[in-house]
Amino acid sequence: MFNSTVLEVGIGIIFCFCAVSLIVSSINEAIASAFQLRGKYLLQGIKDLLNDPNLDGLALDIYNHALFNPNSSGDAGGQADLTSKPAYVPPRQFALALVDILQTNIPDAGDLAGAIQSVPDPQLRQMLQGLYQRAAGETAQFETEIAAWYDSAMQHVSGDYKRTLQFWTVLFGLAVAMLMNIDALHLFKVLWMHPALVQGLASDQLASASSAWNQLSISGLPIGWDAAPFDYKNGKLALHYSSDQLLAMSAGWLITASSTLFGAPFWFDLLRKAGDLFGGGRRAA
Repeated sequence: MFNSTVLEVGIGIIFCFCAVSLIVSSINEAIASAFQLRGKYLLQGIKDLLNDPNLDGLALDIYNHALFNPNSSGDAGGQADLTSKPAYVPPRQFALALVDILQTNIPDAGDLAGAIQSVPDPQLRQMLQGLYQRAAGETAQFETEIAAWYDSAMQHVSGDYKRTLQFWTVLFGLAVAMLMNIDALHLFKVLWMHPALVQGLASDQLASASSAWNQLSISGLPIGWDAAPFDYKNGKLALHYSSDQLLAMSAGWLITASSTLFGAPFWFDLLRKAGDLFGGGRRAA
């Protein structure tokens, strides 16, 4: 049913793509955690949502509220004073915090319509008035409307974050591909002629980024550098590969880097299925 050579080549390529994706995913997570990228994107999203670019109005009140930001001290006077920036806040928590802040800012705690009327930003005030009218003046329904509004806005924030992450994913994927010379085109050509090189490769060898790196280093796959790509002597840079070779390598590196956009789970699942299919075919033979 299937040519075993095709499956072996596929397994070898998928194995490399999965390993690179794992490594890149680990790098992305480490950087996102170190720089609190998710928290920063959420903060910018809240500032845009509430028309508070300087974080000195309603957005600051939100970040000082325990329902939205339970780890904060609650007394931040500006963005520089924020000691906690949550990476994710459920829509209902935002809605409850916002309604509580609106009611706190007026003398009559039960006059929600008056609280909305006191919002200084005209665009935000008009939007909240529309939500309140659709809720027919019911606080619970008004909170539901706010939660839906917040959720819709956060989908745009999430989209922006994912696009940024995709850019860095490809960039780090390219760096890993160049560092280890994982040329997808060269890999395909060699495996097609020597499919037995994939012997011993399995999805359980890619349990983590470190194991993926180790497997790429010790596997018999046609990756890595036979010689250093360049040498620097006597103030001169000497390339050990021709421009045509480097151009061909670049195309292969880009393919490897682009494969990381699918994510490690995609390649891991595909590798497992391909391995099962290949193993089943061998048993049937």
